[in-house]
Amino acid sequence: MTIDWIHFTPWASLAGGVVLGIASAMFVLLNGRVLGISGILGGLVQPARGDTGWRVTFIAGLVAAPFLWRLLADLPAPRVEASGAVLVIAGLLVGWGTRYGSGCTSGHGVCGLSRLSPRSLAATVAFMAAGFATVYVVRHLVG
Repeated sequence: MTIDWIHFTPWASLAGGVVLGIASAMFVLLNGRVLGISGILGGLVQPARGDTGWRVTFIAGLVAAPFLWRLLADLPAPRVEASGAVLVIAGLLVGWGTRYGSGCTSGHGVCGLSRLSPRSLAATVAFMAAGFATVYVVRHLVG
């Protein structure tokens, strides 16, 4: 394994992690809720009365952020090495997995681990192991 030193961005990555940590902490302190994207989006699929406004605003912010960033700097060109069908299947599997695991990497990996949740530790280890296994199978056994 080698590091692509030309595109290595440790400071931007560190800044992104700090912003994500601050946003997660503020969200739980101000709202008493874990900042898990699958839970926020899932709450829109089966909405509770009076609980949709902040969810729609949050998702709109996620969608708008790249467009706003593009006003300040160039976005990197996306490079996807999979077909549309593979992306749809992968997205559905991720969605099913987050519902099955009662949360996603942001909910368990960021918020749950910071709260020292054993359930989140188990879920994050499972996410990572499944990701490692999938990459190995796809790159070395299938293709």
